[in-house]
Amino acid sequence: MDGMDDIIQEFLVESEESLDRVERDLVALEEAHDPELVAGVFRSVHTLKGTCGFLGMSKLEGLAHVGESLLSKVRDGELALTAERTTTLLSMSDAMREILRHVAETGEEGPRDVTALETQLERLQEDGVGASTGGAQPPDGAASERAPDGEAARPTAGGDAEGARSPTNDGAVVELRSARPPAPASDRVPSRPARAGARDAFDPADGATARGAASESVAPRVVRVGVGLLDELMNLVGELVLVRNQILQLAGGVDDAGLAAASQRLDHVTSELQEGVMTTRMQPIGTVWSKLPRVVRDLARACGKEVRIEMHGRETELDRTLIEAIKDPITHLVRNAVDHGIEAPEVREAEGKPREGVLSLRAFHEGGKVEIEIADDGAGIRPAQIERRAVERGLVTSAQAAAMSEREMIQLVFRPGFSTATKVTNVSGRGVGMDVVKTNVERIGGTIDVASRSGEGTTFRVQIPLTLAIVPALVVRCAGERYAIPQISLLELVRLEGAQRRRIESVHGAPVLRLRGRLLPLVDLARLLGVTSDAPADGPVHVVVLHADDQTFGLVVERIHDTEEIVVKPLSRALERLGTYAGATIMGDGRVSLILDVLGLAKRGGVLAERAAASDGAAARDDAGGEPSTQTLLLVEASDGRPLAVPLALVDRLEEIDPATVERAGPHEVVRYREEILPLVHLSRLLFGGAPSPATEPLQVFVVRHGDQRFGLVVDRIHDIVEAPLEVQALGERTGVLGSAIVQDRVVEVLDVEACVGAAMSPRGLESAAGNWTLDWATAAE
Repeated sequence: MDGMDDIIQEFLVESEESLDRVERDLVALEEAHDPELVAGVFRSVHTLKGTCGFLGMSKLEGLAHVGESLLSKVRDGELALTAERTTTLLSMSDAMREILRHVAETGEEGPRDVTALETQLERLQEDGVGASTGGAQPPDGAASERAPDGEAARPTAGGDAEGARSPTNDGAVVELRSARPPAPASDRVPSRPARAGARDAFDPADGATARGAASESVAPRVVRVGVGLLDELMNLVGELVLVRNQILQLAGGVDDAGLAAASQRLDHVTSELQEGVMTTRMQPIGTVWSKLPRVVRDLARACGKEVRIEMHGRETELDRTLIEAIKDPITHLVRNAVDHGIEAPEVREAEGKPREGVLSLRAFHEGGKVEIEIADDGAGIRPAQIERRAVERGLVTSAQAAAMSEREMIQLVFRPGFSTATKVTNVSGRGVGMDVVKTNVERIGGTIDVASRSGEGTTFRVQIPLTLAIVPALVVRCAGERYAIPQISLLELVRLEGAQRRRIESVHGAPVLRLRGRLLPLVDLARLLGVTSDAPADGPVHVVVLHADDQTFGLVVERIHDTEEIVVKPLSRALERLGTYAGATIMGDGRVSLILDVLGLAKRGGVLAERAAASDGAAARDDAGGEPSTQTLLLVEASDGRPLAVPLALVDRLEEIDPATVERAGPHEVVRYREEILPLVHLSRLLFGGAPSPATEPLQVFVVRHGDQRFGLVVDRIHDIVEAPLEVQALGERTGVLGSAIVQDRVVEVLDVEACVGAAMSPRGLESAAGNWTLDWATAAE
């Protein structure tokens, strides 16, 4: 705001912080009455009123005065803080924010009429008004000492520090605190009246003790610094890191002990300076969460629900740039949980749940990243409902939906245009939001995932880096150029030489790597970038195993260099649209290297689940009658090399299971699998009546779903995944087999997964079926 002096600038910042505390404490008081919180709210409003009077803002002063009068009666125990009084006080806070925004923009309080709000606050000061809405009555004797009416506060931080501080570049400030803990609130000097044009003075009755408390309290340990200055410092530190990298590289090529020692000292000092500046930019995630109790309270009341919010890990810190970036996505996820996830009280009661739903937020550091979980104990996401709505909105076809696993179906909530709301409201129903959340999280190098159990609740997991300014990265080479890959996405490095190169195979015409029994999709960086690789045809293959959007894939590069801390520089708008690069950096030799966008590589390489699910689903169904349909098949061997084919669309996962982990539950073999019990079905025993030999090697298992239960079908060997025309011929009626077909010039039997699982659920059915199938095989042999 042009022409704003230091005092007005500081007043706006202080007022926003005070209103944040007022709203947070008012919402907390609805849970339980706390005299200290009531007194704190009163003090904040009282200080705000005094400062407004000093600055001549009569509208704000009048509104704060009426609110202060109501709060004083609540503080003194004359009135209870009912839900109606809390709501009106929160409306007062909203009105004050609106007026403050107008002051920041124009220097005037604006046209907002607060007469009706003041009248409502005055009405609620009458004893008995609003009492039917409930609320906690403060205990006798809970009132604290009341400041005399008309007491004004100094136009500084809460009226406690002398003088005015300099404005920041953008109006925002960050408090820099020392490790020394602040003094207790009771030791701080209370605000005293101040007169315009006069220096701040303490009441003589306060004595030396009060003056000593002032000198030992906030002032020596808290300094307000504009975030613009911190951003400038961060940029300078970034440049220093680049210079440090260049000097280290130069010193490594010179045989000079003095230069080596100086460069190492520079490295040490630069690292400490970088860590210190990064610490000043770090803020607790509680700064984002502080507004959420108010959001949950208002939305729950609007939806007629009862919701309690729990927060864990408020102190978890991350860069202030990321704090701003995740504010809107987290708020949307919270609103979505209240609106869609948690049921109405009467519905919860009918299902045997407490009437009050619980929304839990948890944040913690893990592996150099910040994990944020937003969980509710509501109805959960029903895959059938997701499927129906997705098909209705044309997001997927019926064939594609039928081929999706439950997890892939739930991931459709992130598709643009998807919504399960039955009507459009001011909260939801337009099919926008979740896709924007995903886009915003991915834009800052993060990922988002969702897990849900019907009737038990839904959990969203957001994973973001600690900072975007200076990050550790792996440097790789392709076609003579170096590229940086952020280590947040790196899982492992694989080098294949000689005979190991045969582990690279082809599925659907695409290269895959057999890595510890699993097929890992490969993306050739040179081919993706459209350049010619310099790697020798018979040389080693370097694979960087990466993680993107809950998918794992391998990036084939020519050479792997060392890890290095890089300074992220933004790209021009022309390059941003490519989706392959996340930025650029300057290497130690002064050359510019591009930073690869791992998610963009995965999308361009076609390895993401949603693309695979769509292709598998389209291949699984052929609506054009007459011609045999082309399907993606899993080829396995069940006993004595007998081949079986299973439509891949019916398979959830391929697993290797340690025989030592297999247990028995009644007549069945089971194993603990992903927090559930997975029954095992031996196809050799089920189809051919043979007894499986004692397992000494990992069991080859493909996991299928029957209703809400997963089953693991054990085979002798998982052979391959192929795409071929499938024309099934019934050669005799045999339970567990749909028929026979020719696949890759071999006669294979096509497995009836539903029948096999159904037979395996009953021991008698299992024995009977095995006997009949053995007889059929014997008859067929004759």
